[in-house]
Amino acid sequence: MTSEPATPVGAPCGALFGAARVQLLRTRVPGTQVPLYVIDAPWLYGRAGNPYLAPDGGAWRDNHLRFALLGYVAAQLGAGGLDPDWQPDIVHAHDWHAALAPVYLRQHPANEVRTVFTIHNLAFQGRFPLDVADALGIPANELTPSALEFHGDLSFMKGALLRADAITTVSPTYAREILGVEGGEGLDGVLRDRRARLHGILNGVDVASWDPARDAALAKTYTARDATAAKRANRRALRAEFGLPDDGRPLFALVGRLTWQKGIDLLLDAARDPALADLQLLVLGTGEPGFEAALRALTEAAPDRIAARIAFDEALSHRVFGGADAILVPSRFEPCGLTQLYGLRYGTLPIVRRVGGLADTVVDESAGETGNGFVFEAADATLFRDTLLRATALYLDAPARWQALMARGMAADVSWSGPARAYMELYGSLQTPPGGGPQVGL
Repeated sequence: MTSEPATPVGAPCGALFGAARVQLLRTRVPGTQVPLYVIDAPWLYGRAGNPYLAPDGGAWRDNHLRFALLGYVAAQLGAGGLDPDWQPDIVHAHDWHAALAPVYLRQHPANEVRTVFTIHNLAFQGRFPLDVADALGIPANELTPSALEFHGDLSFMKGALLRADAITTVSPTYAREILGVEGGEGLDGVLRDRRARLHGILNGVDVASWDPARDAALAKTYTARDATAAKRANRRALRAEFGLPDDGRPLFALVGRLTWQKGIDLLLDAARDPALADLQLLVLGTGEPGFEAALRALTEAAPDRIAARIAFDEALSHRVFGGADAILVPSRFEPCGLTQLYGLRYGTLPIVRRVGGLADTVVDESAGETGNGFVFEAADATLFRDTLLRATALYLDAPARWQALMARGMAADVSWSGPARAYMELYGSLQTPPGGGPQVGL
């Protein structure tokens, strides 16, 4: 399905942030009536690599300009200066990349548009040298410790935290964690000052794309009623794809970024323990070169027990969720996490650390009728290993209890319905214009 052709909105914006030509285009999200605005600025965006990184893996040196333009255009659109046919009541910006939108809007206090800023990961803040401020149109009175200055740098995210009318995180527990020194990444003081405007709203998943009953990537689709038999077929196919023997051991998997934040070192330490010989481990993802190399070494040392694919492959990730018995998320911090939600949806029991959004969505099996997975407390390889052993024992010795956990997970509502209602309530609390609820931009 393709979108309608993008058409120019108004006259070209002219030279901005180092780009000789900037034009705002408008189209629609495919299959919907939702308008979609696109910034056409080839000098800043028409490049190899990805939106954030150059082909060599390093950040683009002019990222301050590239993302300041995003925030500036959002602010101008919000203020009614770009599209004569539409002006939002609320501009919703996400993470540091769009964080200057509330800053630019508040430079004109008479503007009535309200702003919401969502923190997806406080560890990434958009910090740049203070001397870029002139190029970004940020006045000197914003370059103080009470404004955008942060330990000698200019911080995009700090600006949004100070200027947005409401701040959200992607889970309630993460909203509490970032108020403390350990989770606050240096911005905990700013967040405590603005805690009355801070809201934790859990993420959801796209239940149409992630639906085991209709997932074309699976060898066999299934619902909660036939999950056990179908997962057996999917597991057999997944093992064949990864070269693992189909020998009756439980198959536990990790899908995601191979980084310190995600606790990959805990996984490596636990996987080397001979006590885990009764389970198989499968890993899909990319990340830090040292972790990638260590995983390759593990697979060579124990090819009948450990398999890894160092790649990003969405279709394969669906097959992993459909065939694995459990999904591992040993994160040191996790603002929300979608992996455990996919696991619940597919009857693939999450084994997680009690942190952030993981704590909000996974209940340890020891809780009885509310349990839907396995939880350990600290970022400790021994605790993680012991939890893997506990899950293995339950899988092998109490299949009925395992299947009950699967059923509870698959019955959970992990869709966007609840979060969407929470966001609409938040938008409504900020501004309710005549004739109905707020129109939301970006």
